[in-house]
Amino acid sequence: MLKSTFVPILSTFPTKPKKLTTKFPWLTIITNTYTQSPQPVHQNASLTTPPPLHQHHHPPTSAYIHLPFCRKRCHYCDFPIVALGSTNPTDNDPRISNYIELLQREIVSTRSDFDTIPPLETVFFGGGTPSLVSPRMVLSILDTLRVKFGVCEGAEISMEMDPGTFDGGKVKDLMGMGVNRVSLGVQAFQEELLKSCGRAHGVKEVYEAIEILGSCGVENWSVDLISSLPLQTPQMWEESLRLTIEARPKHVSVYDLQVEQGTKFGALYTPGEFPLPCETQSAEFYRMASRMLTDVGYRHYEISSYCEDGYECKHNYTYWKNKPFYGFGLGSASYLNGLRFSRPRKMKEYVGYVDNLENGEVNYCGNNLVDAKDLAVDIVMLSLRTSRGLDLRSFAEAFGGSLVHSLCKVYQPYIESGHVVCLDEERRAMTADEFNTLFLNEDEIAQGLSYIRLSDPDGFLLSNELISLAFRVIDP
Repeated sequence: MLKSTFVPILSTFPTKPKKLTTKFPWLTIITNTYTQSPQPVHQNASLTTPPPLHQHHHPPTSAYIHLPFCRKRCHYCDFPIVALGSTNPTDNDPRISNYIELLQREIVSTRSDFDTIPPLETVFFGGGTPSLVSPRMVLSILDTLRVKFGVCEGAEISMEMDPGTFDGGKVKDLMGMGVNRVSLGVQAFQEELLKSCGRAHGVKEVYEAIEILGSCGVENWSVDLISSLPLQTPQMWEESLRLTIEARPKHVSVYDLQVEQGTKFGALYTPGEFPLPCETQSAEFYRMASRMLTDVGYRHYEISSYCEDGYECKHNYTYWKNKPFYGFGLGSASYLNGLRFSRPRKMKEYVGYVDNLENGEVNYCGNNLVDAKDLAVDIVMLSLRTSRGLDLRSFAEAFGGSLVHSLCKVYQPYIESGHVVCLDEERRAMTADEFNTLFLNEDEIAQGLSYIRLSDPDGFLLSNELISLAFRVIDP
């Protein structure tokens, strides 16, 4: 699993911002983390939500499952993992079997205050390297989810897989259990870059993994790539993108390296300084990815995600649409009843969390009170990550037309510069002159303007600053 915050690649802030990459991009920004000995989880809200917006009180239909096992820790990784060693584990490895049992206990003990529990529509196995876990154990987790919540027929069931950790037999077994989407952690097509990152696989294993997925008939698969690696050149990045395109995955995720404290890279490198690229070089990597991938038909539907039509990651859309979701496992996060919270990142504390959960000593359901400002910030931040953008009419219904007008005012210079795009109800891009005419009257804005989104790629490159401006409008 890669790491990211909402902050993108280029900003006007004095220091280089943290950069793209996790399935939970807001966690370091607005979640209540759960880092001490297990205690009841307190909610992050004091004000009631505006009446028109209730989706955060709906029961989740998505679940994230954290399988933390890796052969070794990559030099950029600060995720909660368990390093197993260089050889692939056996079915009887107690480090895995004991964790799977603990994970199942957590799922079974999860309370629900909802009147009805709809079946899951998406399940995402992240890590770690979930493909190190045997199909038999994956099936046991899916069976536990089916008994507890139900799983829709045809649900999207995704798994992160690393080259060198699976063969055709394992893939076919997983497909037979319902896994129908694979996220392949390639990261780079250059041997020297893979070694410098501490990856456990080489280029040979990358090609073998791609061949296995094709021979097994896996249609819906994605490639993960990382840009701005130490000593990575534009030529290397172009080659990785080109070879990815030649492999024809249905989906591509492009992440810019985030150097985290406590990692090997954090000890060795300073962001923006050699051998890491400067901000300008990082931005050029981003532009190159956008240009090359869209030129061959991939749609840039989210700030770090590209897909062929119809192959968006449905699970990740749960996050971008600010819908509730379950999270299970070490360090994982949930969003229930308007409350975001994380499990402990250390195994001993996670064991204590599950024990307390079984004993009814963990309260994460909240009291249905949600801070309207927090909710508005979530919606703006997550919506502007996507090509769809922010639905201004829904936002106005929930939070008032005056807030929409204030957002438009702060974005007016960026609309004129082309970094922010205004759309009418038919999603036709409006000119800056059309916007300025509407802006003279608050009622005209409400009637004529339906969406705002960030332009690709330059608006996305400034999204750190643009989203921060929205924060200041919502919570001055």
